[in-house]
Amino acid sequence: MPCALKILATARALPPRVVTNAELETLVDTTDQWIAERTGIRERRIAAPEVATSDLAAEALLKACDAAGIEPAALDAIIVGTSTPDTLFPSTACWLQHKLGLRGPAAFDVSAGCSGFLYGLEIAGGLMHGGAKHIAIIGAEVMSRVVNWQDRGTCVLFGDGAGAAILGPGDGRSGVLGSAWGADGNLAKVLCQPAGGTRLPASIETVAAMAHTVHMEGNTVFKHAVTAMSEAAVQAMARAGIRPDQVDLLIPHQANTRIMEAARARTGVPADRLFSIVERHGNMSAATIPVALDEAREQGRIKDGDIIVMTAFGTGFTWAASVLRW
Repeated sequence: MPCALKILATARALPPRVVTNAELETLVDTTDQWIAERTGIRERRIAAPEVATSDLAAEALLKACDAAGIEPAALDAIIVGTSTPDTLFPSTACWLQHKLGLRGPAAFDVSAGCSGFLYGLEIAGGLMHGGAKHIAIIGAEVMSRVVNWQDRGTCVLFGDGAGAAILGPGDGRSGVLGSAWGADGNLAKVLCQPAGGTRLPASIETVAAMAHTVHMEGNTVFKHAVTAMSEAAVQAMARAGIRPDQVDLLIPHQANTRIMEAARARTGVPADRLFSIVERHGNMSAATIPVALDEAREQGRIKDGDIIVMTAFGTGFTWAASVLRW
């Protein structure tokens, strides 16, 4: 059943510091050409040492609420998708409430990697069917804190940022027309942060082994990301009754240009409908889709009645896709 909701507003929060590929050349054995040819990334934003994920999330939330004309305290729920929480507990969503002095709205995190924002959208749709009126979904990450800055295969990929969307009741035309989501935990070790939880608690040994940073088997991730993102998008479009040529904008998870283009080609969506911000922001994990959504709206790439397809893939492995009528 389609969910009658409307995205009332979007917003983003990005650290001011821009780190270019040229700067990374001074830190690790890489070149601007090597990074750009393999990923399409030219630069990314990096948060200051004192900035936590909840800080970026709070900034994005306040901007989105202001644009929607909704007081944060009037929200029924605050959902934060993140792989880089302030703390293991409480949730980053609760730290966000603490920062803003909020009390009342339900607040929780979704740990689904780069699929976190779309997992949050799926959950929010169910909550709105159950009577919720206004929900905030935020994708927020400070990936720079969990990358190994000596590993050129991963440190060049990621950036920091947050994007937020405020959902409200639809008018009967807008809403999620179809969606798909899933996971395969059998592939969990392929992309993970090994240490810091109950399986491998922090110790002198884990810190020395860089076990608190991103570990990724790049080729395996590439293969599964392309397949999962394209299949989820195709499934969501089928459930929505939408043909590829009816899609006005495709916003995939901004992992790298090769993954995004390969996934687009498999969906059949025309090449000129693909929206990308990866060159300027890199992979911001759960923040990539909401930040891209906000930039697309700001650039006039989205108008009322447009069909937007969003699709993502992340650690877990998780995947999700949503077909939204704006």
